[in-house]
Amino acid sequence: MKHEQIEGDTIDYHPCRYGNCRIFFRGPRKSLKDRYVTFIGSTETYGKGIESPFPALVERATGITCVNFGCVNASVDAFLPETTIHDACHGAALNIVQVMGAHNMSNRFYTVHPRRNDRFVRASSVMRAIYPEVDFTEFCFTRHMLASLYQLSPERFEIIQSELQMAWRARMRSFVEEIGAHTLLLWFSETLPSDAHLSDRPDPMNGDPLFVTRSMIDELRPHVQGVILVQPPARKGRDEGKSPLFSPEAHDMAAEVIADALAKRLQS
Repeated sequence: MKHEQIEGDTIDYHPCRYGNCRIFFRGPRKSLKDRYVTFIGSTETYGKGIESPFPALVERATGITCVNFGCVNASVDAFLPETTIHDACHGAALNIVQVMGAHNMSNRFYTVHPRRNDRFVRASSVMRAIYPEVDFTEFCFTRHMLASLYQLSPERFEIIQSELQMAWRARMRSFVEEIGAHTLLLWFSETLPSDAHLSDRPDPMNGDPLFVTRSMIDELRPHVQGVILVQPPARKGRDEGKSPLFSPEAHDMAAEVIADALAKRLQS
């Protein structure tokens, strides 16, 4: 369980696993026998640094068991091979899937760690050919690497971005089709979905979910019950290459919107 510990964090996350899943999730472990809702996502869903993240707040507000399948820094890649999670989603009354960024996925240009998806593992020969002047051994994290490549050449970077967006489209559609149409997408970000070009964004490499556009979300709408939009105030204290955490107030806001959406769809 060593790899699940969060450095410098004093919160007891009660890490647990479900079935044969290789990922440790935030506990306490919930029963999957009675009526429940699953929450699948990244750092925000897990609730890193937050005593009561929005899945727990939704459970408190609605009385419905909410299973937190959040994984710190995860992309959809972390969940695609986990059949235990798929089975849990099949049995859920509803699935809430956070829209996760496109940067933490393995693709034809680079490989990420299969569970700690923010960890850069290696660059492909194709990537090295596009950026022959770059020493990729200097990078440990995907966002740092991508920010450096963008700064070096925004023109060449468009090739990388297009590949990531194409991979995201295919894998997100595959995932939501696998877990079932009784699914809501959750957009939890300081900005609303946009099709603006990367160069037109005020902070192009720090926006989350990174590289996901409005049109990409719209392509998934026919495969889910709907999209929940939560836009909390901008996070403070951004450091270079890092994304600070949302505040407890932001989680309160998300929980209120999600609980309202559940009430409309799960009325007995």
